[in-house]
Amino acid sequence: MSKTPLPHSSPPETQAQQLEKKQLAERMSKIKHKLIVLSGKGGVGKSTIALNLACALALTDRKVGLLDIDIHGPSIPMLLGMEGESIEVVDEVILPVRFAENLKVMSIGFLLSRQEDAVIWRGPLKMHLIKQFLKDVDWGERDYLVIDCPPGTGDEPLSIAQLLEDADGAIIVTTPQELALSDVRKCITFCRKLNLPVIGVVENMSGFVCPHCGKKVEIFKSGGGEKMAREMGVPFLSRIPIDPGVVESGDTGKPFIYDDAESDTTEAFKQVIESVIELEKDNSQAKRRRY
Repeated sequence: MSKTPLPHSSPPETQAQQLEKKQLAERMSKIKHKLIVLSGKGGVGKSTIALNLACALALTDRKVGLLDIDIHGPSIPMLLGMEGESIEVVDEVILPVRFAENLKVMSIGFLLSRQEDAVIWRGPLKMHLIKQFLKDVDWGERDYLVIDCPPGTGDEPLSIAQLLEDADGAIIVTTPQELALSDVRKCITFCRKLNLPVIGVVENMSGFVCPHCGKKVEIFKSGGGEKMAREMGVPFLSRIPIDPGVVESGDTGKPFIYDDAESDTTEAFKQVIESVIELEKDNSQAKRRRY
């Protein structure tokens, strides 16, 4: 007589795993909002969007953490001019590096002895480090934790989405051309399969306005991200133009949002910030309805 196969089930958690899960939950309970910044393809300016988002929120007197989980290509230390900074460990607790009054930062870049050192790790090691960044880093009381992921839907985005069960959602960065958009569609599908809300899509490098003649040149086209967001049924947040000032700020390690308060690019960033801050109102209304 043939036996009906038993349904697959995960092995029960060990006591150590339960303790680790509890420690992570306690640490993350001090952070009100968690934002995961994703992109389907590399080179679309995702890290630039993530750090300027974090800096802009910090400028509104909100306490912000910026977590770089790009294990193989951490960009945040360079973009913030923090190369050479190192972390401090006190009583087995990791202290994040302070960038500004309201902004603390953590990246594997702070753990490398040289900038050119390569991290050659497989999935389990990356999962362990990301868990450690959440569980063992003393973020303190924060209004926001902005997480900069590597491109794609691999180990790092999967790990952070699974570890942060109460994340507010993902901000997905793309450029307007179809080559990038095809991968962003996969990114949105990834979020849906993991029940991770999509806060919205940001179309970066959307047109270039000549500073001499004022003529707009669509180097990578424009409008593709907005059209794709509409087709996929997710919010569209903003179009951010190509701006030489953004490139310069990345090379000098000073966030663009700090200096250029009057530009079209800054106004485009503000649209993203406004959408994020709406989450606070939505959460407040949800709590009132619950009680």
